[in-house]
Amino acid sequence: MISINNLSVQFTGQNLFDNVTFNIGDRDRIGLVGKNGAGKSTLLKILCRWQEPETGTIVVAADQTVGYLPQEMIPKSNRTIIDETLTAFEAIDQLEKLQEKLSLEIAERTDYESAEYERLLNRHHEVSEQIAMMGGNSRQEQAEKILLGLGFKHSDFQRPITEFSGGWQMRVELAKLLLKRPDFLLLDEPTNHLDIESIQWLENFLQSYPGAVVLVSHDRTFLDNITNRTIEITAGRIYDYKASYSDYVVLMQERRASQMASLTNQQREVAQIEAFIERFRYKATKSKQVQSRIKMLEKMETIQIDEVSTEGIHFQFPPAPHSGKIVVEAEKLGKAYGSKQVFDNVDLTILKGSKVAFVGRNGEGKSTLAKIVVGDITDQTGLFKLGHQVQIGYYAQNQAAMLDGEKTVFQTIDDIAVGDIRPKIRNILGSFLFDSDDIEKKVKVLSGGEKARLALAKLLLTPSNLLVLDEPTNHLDMHSKDILKNALLQYDGTLILVSHDRDFLQGLTDTLYEFRDGEVHEFKGDIFEFLEARKLESLKALEVAKKAQSRSSATQPISQNKLNYQQSKERERELRKLRNIVEKIEKEIEELEAQVEAKDALLAAGGNEASDANFYKEYQSLKDALEAKMNEWEEATINLDEFSNNN
Repeated sequence: MISINNLSVQFTGQNLFDNVTFNIGDRDRIGLVGKNGAGKSTLLKILCRWQEPETGTIVVAADQTVGYLPQEMIPKSNRTIIDETLTAFEAIDQLEKLQEKLSLEIAERTDYESAEYERLLNRHHEVSEQIAMMGGNSRQEQAEKILLGLGFKHSDFQRPITEFSGGWQMRVELAKLLLKRPDFLLLDEPTNHLDIESIQWLENFLQSYPGAVVLVSHDRTFLDNITNRTIEITAGRIYDYKASYSDYVVLMQERRASQMASLTNQQREVAQIEAFIERFRYKATKSKQVQSRIKMLEKMETIQIDEVSTEGIHFQFPPAPHSGKIVVEAEKLGKAYGSKQVFDNVDLTILKGSKVAFVGRNGEGKSTLAKIVVGDITDQTGLFKLGHQVQIGYYAQNQAAMLDGEKTVFQTIDDIAVGDIRPKIRNILGSFLFDSDDIEKKVKVLSGGEKARLALAKLLLTPSNLLVLDEPTNHLDMHSKDILKNALLQYDGTLILVSHDRDFLQGLTDTLYEFRDGEVHEFKGDIFEFLEARKLESLKALEVAKKAQSRSSATQPISQNKLNYQQSKERERELRKLRNIVEKIEKEIEELEAQVEAKDALLAAGGNEASDANFYKEYQSLKDALEAKMNEWEEATINLDEFSNNN
């Protein structure tokens, strides 16, 4: 257990923590939450002794260890990936040296009956057992398993760590920490550098982790899947909930509603007491009661309402200019960096108004294809073209780093603002939380979150009908992510989104392109539907592999028949699904046609209703919906015919 007693920390004259006390149990799964700047990262640093508090004590049992992964760090190593990862076992290395020393000492002695000799044997046995318990005999296997789980390939293991980006180097640091298996694992935004597959692997790992886990994360799904306790930091105090993040949100809202109700009741009581005092202040017969109520007011402690941050970026994207029906088209598209083929033979068509997500492991080409779309990469192979009148708005993964550090916040926006938008620059920056002092700051002194907000503000200045956003949520807090998601839901253009945030993607996109093993596969549906399908596919592949391993030549025809039967059932299921889609659209078309016919009849009759302005607006809306539904039916019918002919 870690015991935190009367912890106080000040920052720029304000209390981050004021006499905070709580405990962390040996198997706790805790999510630390609070607005940016509340002190979450500071608390982790204090728990691992990277920082000392002004007052208070942190008590950790002598035999327990604490491991910490900061948000950012700069590893300094020239080792290979596997060699750097194996440094996590330095404690075992030291024990093995001690074991070797004890072995030599035992071999040199001849006093086999002495107490000293027996002591050496016992110590050697203890050290050997300790090495075995710490996994000393399976170091390589453990290291490779965790590296693979975090997204590395076998071919990466012997490559120097300096060949990898900062994000991949952070994965190595995470791997080392997980291999050390500290009793208390403190992780500050561990998903920032991971893709969806690696995040899911980490979730599974942490769910069965033998020690305590304390997390800071802006990924709701990640928190919900791991934590069962939430500690909120607000205004120097903490509130401790025995609940996952989503349940905590409900409880927190109930707590603040209760505080407001209590404050309202107290204010009403105070008003009644003050009215009594004022009414009878000068009546001798009531002097005792008046004095009693005055003392009552003096002793009454005002109920405190927890601060609720109303700060948050608020904006909406400008209307999308008109574009052609086909926005992005690619045939047999390929891209290689030297001898490394990132992807090849990619066919895709993105239609006007589509909301598309690129998902898959890091390094599989998601950002590369995004750069091809926006024109940053032009040496690809195959056919690629943008549709008629496509205007692109682009948020790069390293957008913050691409800003000119020597310019001020105002200059950054002023340089690209034209026409009527120029007088509104201060208002635009204000909606992204830049006040009058902030806009004169140079970009180089801004935090990662501030640079991300500034880069998003730039997107508003030029109307676009194709938004390409590469990991736009990396430096945003939960509230700002919600605002951005809401703005994208209302955006009437075409969207291509690269993201590993499952909660952010849910309900935002209707089509996913998975980048895997040099290929790009289309999936119609939501992110969680895709993840469920991928899980089933992996389980199916595993089951087939197990059967293939165990079957003999005698049973092979039977197993093949079973496999053919399974494939047939899959085809039937998919065919039934496509037919149901067509039938559903046909019913919707019938309903719309009936409504249009009713409007036509009213027009023909020439009644008063048909002369109303809203009538023609509704009439046109119905006709537009019918046309869109007919296009949808045509596409669904083509999909059904192609599947039937090819299967």
